[in-house]
Amino acid sequence: MPVFSDWFLQFCVYGSLLFKRLSWQPASLVPSCIHTHLRGRALWFSLLGHLAFSKDHPLHHSQAAGLPNPTFTNNFQVFFQDKRIRVSQPLTRGPSAFIPEKEVAQANTVDERTNFLVEEYSTSGRLDNITQVMSLHTQYLESFLRSQFYMLRMDGPLPLPHRHYIAIMAAARHQCSYLINMHVDEFLKTGGIAEWLNGLEYVPQRLKNLNEINKLLAHRPWLITKEHIQKLVKTGENNWSLPELVHAVVLLAHYHALASFVFGSGINPERDPEISNGFRLISVNNFCVCDLANDNNIENASLTGGNFGIVDSLSELEALMERMKRLQEEREDEEASQEEMTTRFEKEKKESLFVVSGDTLHSFPHSDFEDDMIITSDVSRYIEDPGFGYEDFARRGEEHLPTFRAQDYTWENHGFSLVNRLYSDIGHLLDEKFRMVYNLTYNTMATHEDVDTTMLRRALFNYVHCMFGIRYDDYDYGEVNQLLERSLKVYIKTVTCYPERTTKRMYDSYWRQFKHSEKVHVNLLLMEARMQAELLYALRAITRHLT
Repeated sequence: MPVFSDWFLQFCVYGSLLFKRLSWQPASLVPSCIHTHLRGRALWFSLLGHLAFSKDHPLHHSQAAGLPNPTFTNNFQVFFQDKRIRVSQPLTRGPSAFIPEKEVAQANTVDERTNFLVEEYSTSGRLDNITQVMSLHTQYLESFLRSQFYMLRMDGPLPLPHRHYIAIMAAARHQCSYLINMHVDEFLKTGGIAEWLNGLEYVPQRLKNLNEINKLLAHRPWLITKEHIQKLVKTGENNWSLPELVHAVVLLAHYHALASFVFGSGINPERDPEISNGFRLISVNNFCVCDLANDNNIENASLTGGNFGIVDSLSELEALMERMKRLQEEREDEEASQEEMTTRFEKEKKESLFVVSGDTLHSFPHSDFEDDMIITSDVSRYIEDPGFGYEDFARRGEEHLPTFRAQDYTWENHGFSLVNRLYSDIGHLLDEKFRMVYNLTYNTMATHEDVDTTMLRRALFNYVHCMFGIRYDDYDYGEVNQLLERSLKVYIKTVTCYPERTTKRMYDSYWRQFKHSEKVHVNLLLMEARMQAELLYALRAITRHLT
């Protein structure tokens, strides 16, 4: 490690003041020795560390740039004191904080198909942590990567940088710094204007106009109406064409749902391949800071109450198997009437009100982690109305919104054809992905083999849609209560509606005899069910606009 003289450090301070005056907030790289020295002198700084070394002097670039030009060398890291971004340290090894590294590594080692898929379809060109965890289900991974690659890189209505900026806006609704950082890099690599990364006030009005539909899709998609669509496509210089809007909606829904997978699977921050020591500059996700670092201090009455911790996991597995068998026998003996099915849906919808989200009763020790707590201002620059969040579809004491009857507007008969007409071929790719995750099975449950898990997979998928007010006339919602234990319902509601609140304790609390690959399958089902629910509401509004 080289020793830097005082004159160079003073030069850095001068550079910091200069760039502050020019409204720079660069995010290049600074060696830890400089950081330690300057921090000891209580200096904030927002400079490009290679100012004195690189011929690519930052002043040769736009003064308004907020993040590094992708051609810069990654020799230094810079902190934004006003944004309070911290270098995250690995609290666990491997791609997931929830899954032992050896289990994921083993899957990647034995499956050459994963490496081929990464080479063919990965936009980052490397095996990132999401892909490593998804590779536990290679069949699904192929459908996922193909559809994501098509959205981001293939011919489509939107310019490439816009696609990545929309991904950033979507991920910011759930404070998902993992996805934000990933697409900040991609945004710059595809020619995006660095100034836009300073916040929404720097982007064209046309992109800012997506804010309303972004927040509604992310948190309360049932509120989207044809008026929202008309407002975006109305005649004017900032209007959206319908193909462009469908492309944007698909991206928003995809990255809202992917944020659920990131938090639900405990995806760790990426280790930068070009830095041998430490991690990239990134905000730490909530689950890393509050859950993993001090798991014993997390308390959640909804998880610790009832039978949690009393019934051993083997008995839970056997009991679930028995309930599945009994339900199958009852279904064969007698089919419930439509009236009874409707009653059971309404009951399940109301009961979901009492399933509290993951962090309702969490207690975190503040002083130990004050420096590493995620700061909302980090991501709030990419969204408006950050306090807007999920509210139960069937809220207590309020007039009921009309239930979305899936048979009136289905993905197969309505959504698929519309999205395919306005954004060519994406419908086929999404349909393949939905079918793949819904039908994916290895006919196993924990240690049991030759098990038909169709009933369980459908209960998981339909419970997510139930929380979003979507009802299937041909489904008996009484099965949800029989098959999904309370701790699993808490996990599902949190991952789907408040993913940033997900904790390892919640992940560990349900299906304790099941394999990690089976829990990843659960997360894939939740992700796709959520994405489909968002698309159904948005596409129905577009259809109503057209008719």
